[in-house]
Amino acid sequence: MSGEDAPAQQQNAVDQKQETKPAEEPKTESPKTESAPAAAAEAAATPAATTEKVPEEEAFTYRALVLTGYGGYDKVKLQVKKGKPALKAGEVLVRVKACGLNFADLMARQGLYDRLPSPPVTPGMECSGVVEAVGEEVTDRKVGDKVMVLNRFGLWQEVAVVPATHTFLIPEGMSFEEAAALPVNYVTAYMMLFDFGNLRPNQSVLVHSAAGGVGIAATQLCQTVKDVTVFGTASASKHETISQGGVTHAIDYRTKDYVEEVRKISPKGLDIILDPLGGSDTHKAYNLLKPMGKLITYGTANMLAGQKKNLLAVAKNWYHQFSIHTLSLIQGNKSVCGFHLGYLDGETELITQAMNTILDLYKQGKVKPRIDSTWHLEQVGDAMRKMQERNNIGKMILTTEPMPEEEKKEEPKKDDKKEDKKKDDKKKDDKKKDDAKKEEKKDDKKKEEPKKEEKKEEEKKEEVKKEEK
Repeated sequence: MSGEDAPAQQQNAVDQKQETKPAEEPKTESPKTESAPAAAAEAAATPAATTEKVPEEEAFTYRALVLTGYGGYDKVKLQVKKGKPALKAGEVLVRVKACGLNFADLMARQGLYDRLPSPPVTPGMECSGVVEAVGEEVTDRKVGDKVMVLNRFGLWQEVAVVPATHTFLIPEGMSFEEAAALPVNYVTAYMMLFDFGNLRPNQSVLVHSAAGGVGIAATQLCQTVKDVTVFGTASASKHETISQGGVTHAIDYRTKDYVEEVRKISPKGLDIILDPLGGSDTHKAYNLLKPMGKLITYGTANMLAGQKKNLLAVAKNWYHQFSIHTLSLIQGNKSVCGFHLGYLDGETELITQAMNTILDLYKQGKVKPRIDSTWHLEQVGDAMRKMQERNNIGKMILTTEPMPEEEKKEEPKKDDKKEDKKKDDKKKDDKKKDDAKKEEKKDDKKKEEPKKEEKKEEEKKEEVKKEEK
């Protein structure tokens, strides 16, 4: 998670130019007295040397997702990069197999995440893959090692150069998808609950977005401590899943006031609250704390409204931003903590300790990432849309495996989708018209029935008159 340097692909391009300069320098002209055969031999040798150089440096290509500007889902584009990335001392080259998609990536696309450099830049804070090359001074990694990577950005691509200290060996039996799903969510949840929260038996915890990556990680980690009560907010359709995963009290935040629901069950309040929302929800969280309770705020998800930056949502969030005087903290016997994994990129030892503990828990079967779905790099826009619309349960994964041609053909084009929508709308309109016509016919029949009755009555009267005559 160094990331203070330029993006890997930009730095590699500079290194590559420096390397190729000597090769591009023209050779010293041969003396005029040199024989023709010698000159011919030299001329023949030159193209061969050039040919050897091209495959190694210039012919190397890899695909990368690039944020080209701030805005909608279409701002993240799949591009082909040329030139093999160069390694510095202490770095490794990883052939990426899978990448994790995080909520911070959605905010970064809108320009709301300050730890991502300005576009054009390759996003991605976590991935898994195989070590393909090792730089000088690297002693604890070798070619062929299966690793997971945690970095500030630059991992949504087929190859990535990162410091060896940002890699962690994948345990036996863990898939590349699980390995890509673990670093960001589990390190975040672990450090909040145990380093800040000091979670202990018989305590209560509120986990917002309990069906998301951090939410599921936090719930699983709570289960490693005896008799912890977990309150989890999620839409009603996700309640069964999160309850099975360890949430004690599932709350539908869309139809109910979660503060009232918590108070009904725990009138005194809660011991730990994990707040990724920001704004007015942070005020609610603070007021829900018991004495000696801890509020850990780690995001501003309320700022995200729509696929492009919503200035009203941003302004509203900042207007309602939580602030408190130290005297109030003293009198309330409460604490407020702030957590941001992106600003811990220099704390290698701290993160390594957390990762080692999490990997031990995985080996013991106490934690296991839940994969919602896996998407090809070409489908990153659809994957982002699903996460932003809160339709995922667990982790969203991007795979670097090329998308099969059959799937590409099967995927309807945007124009086709529009046409299908038009057809569906037309069918609905036609059905409405048919229903309206049927109703009109029924009304006409109802109107005609009294007339028929009147006609029959008149006919009867006529017959009676005839008989009387």
